[in-house]
Amino acid sequence: MSKIRNWLAALLVCVAPLLASAQSTGEYLLGPGDVIRITVFQNQDLTTETRVSESGAISFPLIGSVKVGGLSVQATEQRIAKALKDGGFVVQAQVNVLPVQIRGSQIAVLGQVNRPGRYPLETFNTRLSDMLATAGGISSGGSDLVIVTGTRDGKPFRKEVDMATMFLDGKAEGDIVLAGGDAIYVHRVPVVYIYGEVQRPGAFRLERDMTLMQGLATGGGITLRGTQRGIVVNRRGSDGKIVSSKLGMTDKLQPDDVIYVPESLF
Repeated sequence: MSKIRNWLAALLVCVAPLLASAQSTGEYLLGPGDVIRITVFQNQDLTTETRVSESGAISFPLIGSVKVGGLSVQATEQRIAKALKDGGFVVQAQVNVLPVQIRGSQIAVLGQVNRPGRYPLETFNTRLSDMLATAGGISSGGSDLVIVTGTRDGKPFRKEVDMATMFLDGKAEGDIVLAGGDAIYVHRVPVVYIYGEVQRPGAFRLERDMTLMQGLATGGGITLRGTQRGIVVNRRGSDGKIVSSKLGMTDKLQPDDVIYVPESLF
C-alpha cells in the first residue's frame, strides 16, 4: 500500500508542472485579506488556516513566511511544497490550499450603478467594463465618466475613463485591467436647469456637446409668451460664484448651468 502511495506522490510531482502550464489564465489569484486553509497529506500537524497579510505573505509551520500574494491556488500549493522539500521537512509534500474567505481581491463599485457593492475579482485580467457589467451597468442617472482609484506598485492610482468615448471611438486602452482593492465610482449624470417661459421647466440631462438651442428644445421649447432675447445662463465659476451671462444659441452648455427664459415685453 505504501508503494502505491509513493508512486501516486511521484506521479503528482511529475504532472504538476504540466497542470500548471495548462491552467486557465483566468484562475483566481490570492490577495491581501484572503483566508486560506492549508493541508499536507499525511501531516495533519501542518494543517493551518491563515490570512494573507497586506504584504501578500502567510506564515506556515516549519518554513515561516511564504509569499503567496498574486499567486493562483495551484501555484501556492507548489510553492509551499517546494519550501517543505527544500527545508528537508517533507520530501514528497502533497499540499492542498482551499480559499476560505476571499476578501483581498475585491472591487468596490459605487455611485450610479444598478447594483452597487463589493464584488470579487475572479480573474487576474478583469477589466473595467467587465466589473461594471457585473454591477448591473451604469444606471439611467449615471454619467459616462467613470473614476477608478486604487494602488499600483505601492503608489496611489487614479484614472478617469469616458466609457462612451471608449466604445464609440474604439479607445480600448481605456478599458483598464483592475487590481484587488480598486474602487469604481460612477458620478451622477450632469444636468442643466431650465426655468421661465419654456414648455417643460425642470432639470434635464446634459448630453455631450449640448448647445443652448438643444437645451431649450429639451425643455419643450419657448412658450408663446417667451422670447429668445434676454435669455440668461447662470453658471458657477471656478471661484464658486454664480455669474450670469448671455450665450449664443449654438454655444455649449456646461454641467449645472441654469437657463432662464424671460417673458416677452411686447
